[in-house]
Amino acid sequence: MAYSIVPGSLALSRSVLDRAADRRRDEEWLAKAWAAPDTQVALLIGDQLAVDESRTALRFVVPEEAPDGLRVFLGIDREAGAGRTAEGRAVFGVILPGEPDPSYGGLRELGGVLNDREAGIAVNLVGLANWHAINTHCSNCGTHTVVVDAGHVRDCPNCGMHHFPRSDPAIIVLVTDDQDRALLGRNENWPEGRYSTLAGFVEPGESLEAAVRREVLEETGVVVGPEVEYAGSQPWPMPQSLMLGFYAKATGFAIEVDDDEIVDARWFSREDLAAQIASSAVALPGNISISRRLIEGWYGEELPGSW
Repeated sequence: MAYSIVPGSLALSRSVLDRAADRRRDEEWLAKAWAAPDTQVALLIGDQLAVDESRTALRFVVPEEAPDGLRVFLGIDREAGAGRTAEGRAVFGVILPGEPDPSYGGLRELGGVLNDREAGIAVNLVGLANWHAINTHCSNCGTHTVVVDAGHVRDCPNCGMHHFPRSDPAIIVLVTDDQDRALLGRNENWPEGRYSTLAGFVEPGESLEAAVRREVLEETGVVVGPEVEYAGSQPWPMPQSLMLGFYAKATGFAIEVDDDEIVDARWFSREDLAAQIASSAVALPGNISISRRLIEGWYGEELPGSW
């Protein structure tokens, strides 16, 4: 297989901010960084980020204008010049309660239009917020946890257990057959015509390659052989996944969908896929999806249209 994802095309994998993990426990440094006039604060409500009027960039505020909420330290912008932090511009996020107004937007809208710096900030903040939302209590004893380490750890005051942010690994794969056709499937919850690559979570004690073979077999009955090649990864913080992309070669081509998650699956030639997209019979995932990039890597160029 000679397919590849175009470097830099994974919208949610872009990041230039130094996360500066060594500063998360330095309360004195964090206080100075919060007081610095050049510090930027991103705002989030639910999974929606504050954006500017153009809706192509995040709307930052200075710390003194930031409303009360759960404050998290996101990192240092080393290229912004030294401010009072003497290292560069600090960036924080504040996670707010309530419902977002129209001046907020989600990653599906923003992921493809934000620049590299802001895309990384947005994905990090949304991921942390989703983790905090579902980890308010200790999984060991049930006690309400306390936020520490500038928003990157939750400690249990009862049993002392430390809870760290997690990303659940999931594979996503474009499988080809002996005619170099691509296998795409349609989830039971999708409207007619929506197709994508196959995906699923990695199970305990399972390698990534084994997960690829198991998921494809379970969902479509197609047998994947020894050729499984890693293509790239993309965080998907909705709520907390890391999508690990692969290309794989099938050795058994008969399709028998599980009728549980997948209700239809087909082998598409490049000509067939292009024709069905042109006729609106098939729609592919949006441009922020690694699935879209896997398909285009196989196809050889960008494709029109999306969900």
